[in-house]
Amino acid sequence: MGDRTWQLVAALADPVRRSLYELVRRRRRPVTREEAAQAVDISRNLAAFHLDKLVDLGMLRARYEAPAERPRGRGRTPKVYEATGDGLTLTVPPRRYELLATILAGAVEAADVTAVARRQAAAYGHALGQNVAAGEGTSVQRATRALAELGYEPRPESGGIALDNCPFHPLASRHIELVCGLNVEFVAGVLSGLGCADLRAELAPRPGACCVEIRRQ
Repeated sequence: MGDRTWQLVAALADPVRRSLYELVRRRRRPVTREEAAQAVDISRNLAAFHLDKLVDLGMLRARYEAPAERPRGRGRTPKVYEATGDGLTLTVPPRRYELLATILAGAVEAADVTAVARRQAAAYGHALGQNVAAGEGTSVQRATRALAELGYEPRPESGGIALDNCPFHPLASRHIELVCGLNVEFVAGVLSGLGCADLRAELAPRPGACCVEIRRQ
């Protein structure tokens, strides 16, 4: 493993720094130092220190931007932070799962066995939904907890659940139709396994987010 990988591991081992990184990723918009400090209950100076360290490591990017809701006045423009790339995957020693997935996705498309792959995705999602510890509550609450564990960054809203992150994004960008089709069947299977009969998964692509959203039946 390279030195950078260990630097990323060390950065995320710090609970405050990890919380700030996750916060900025979840917000999916520029976050100021003040906002970050308030969200994780630390001082502004400590938040600035950790955020700038994450920028140094390439995990976040920063710029100066006036808040959209306020006209620019006198004084310094606040520094804001955003996430970079598709997130982090750390394995020791390095594994090349994405490379294998790319090869297999190409094979599925070439052999035209997409229907079989979608049935497999639905069955696997159903089995996962049956076994995940989603806890008690409404269908939306249980589905939100389960999908958060799977990396979808779910966000409950009035009509259902928005999924702000695609766990398969690097692969989906190269095999959109195949991966998005598998994704919607997989999420539908998870909902079925959870017993959330009042929710359905449907394709609803949004820039920078998952192609699937969950609606009430």
